[in-house]
Amino acid sequence: MREELGTLIYESADGVAVVTLNRPDRMNSIGGTMKEDLARAFFEIAKNDQGLRCVVLTGTGDRAFCAGADIKERAELRRTGPEYFMAQKATHALIRGIQEFERPVIAAINGVALGGGLEIALAADIRYAAAHAKLGLPEVRLGAIPGAGGTQTLPRLVGASMAKELMFTAAHLTAQEALAIGLVSKVVEGSVLDAAMETARRIADMPPLAVHFAKRAVNAGMQGGIDAGLEFERYAAGMLTDSEDRREGFRAFVEKRKPVYVGR
Repeated sequence: MREELGTLIYESADGVAVVTLNRPDRMNSIGGTMKEDLARAFFEIAKNDQGLRCVVLTGTGDRAFCAGADIKERAELRRTGPEYFMAQKATHALIRGIQEFERPVIAAINGVALGGGLEIALAADIRYAAAHAKLGLPEVRLGAIPGAGGTQTLPRLVGASMAKELMFTAAHLTAQEALAIGLVSKVVEGSVLDAAMETARRIADMPPLAVHFAKRAVNAGMQGGIDAGLEFERYAAGMLTDSEDRREGFRAFVEKRKPVYVGR
């Protein structure tokens, strides 16, 4: 399955979808219809993609995952504070929607991921970075702040003190520096997309209900605290106890064969 939208490409096969940000002449920056296209890719196409088990999010080429907002395009906009406040609600809904998407999302950061580009990557469950990638939230240098969730998602990954330092100084991190603070979980010397696809295929082999509930349980604890997380964990474990996939997993283990999961 392949669909080309205005600023991205959606491709899927064997349970794994690849969403590729596709504005290479503008370093895959956020402009044009990219926000609308991302919303359609995740909440219409991927949501209705039968058999989907995992999504990989990347950018065209090897220069940029996403360089952030298209500054040339943005500089021509004139918005009042209230207008921006209302418009940004849709951006936050997009980021939260990716965070809470039913299937795992892996960001294959194939080049620079700055500003809004990094904020998109922060919405993923797993982040791999190419060895030459650069990452950062440099908005304060332009008299702004990260406005697509970065002030909330980055501290939850690297701690409040480190997040503040990175934002206050508009620092650009190397891939290795990002790995050292837990911003990414792997640095890849070769093809970061290949590495992400390998992990995505491993996830696709797992029982989808268990993966889904594991993701939701982690998110519940990170967003609502440990008590809320434990409460959801107990609920999720109970929901899975009598599922077809759990019974199949146990049978396959006893019979020493590969399980066949159906997502029920």
